Amino acid sequence: MDDYYFEDFAVGETFVTGSESVSEEQIIRFAKEWDPQPFHTDVEAASRHELGGLFASGLHTLGLTFRLFIEMRVLAASNVAGAGLDNLRWSRPVRPGDTLHVEIETTEVRPSRSRSDRGYVAMHYVTKNQHGEPVLEFDLVHICRRRPTALAEAGE
Repeated sequence: MDDYYFEDFAVGETFVTGSESVSEEQIIRFAKEWDPQPFHTDVEAASRHELGGLFASGLHTLGLTFRLFIEMRVLAASNVAGAGLDNLRWSRPVRPGDTLHVEIETTEVRPSRSRSDRGYVAMHYVTKNQHGEPVLEFDLVHICRRRPTALAEAGE
């Protein structure tokens, strides 16, 4: 599913990633390096936490979300950068053994006013666990290149 360019995206279009299970080892390893809080790094300490056990860092879940979408290669040809991330919400903890996938909907497609070779593609991301329950949601605007043939046809 690669080689999407700016003009290939349509409002309402959805993408669904593959899935990945999250292990206790992955949760602890990520947290020890990037979010070293006891409820992410220590099973015993997490058992005393009000959420009742070890759970993944939200940053870990966010990173996994991006990776699952990037692996689809939808943005492989056109992604320049992200322009902004809004409305980030973690709605439930990700536990060892949870299997996550991501559903992404294109919510806006608009050309850049200052750069004719690119445009903005807004997407709503929802990461869900194996029960179909949302664990993470956010809106992200991607800056995407226009298809080279479209630029040539426009005389640019």
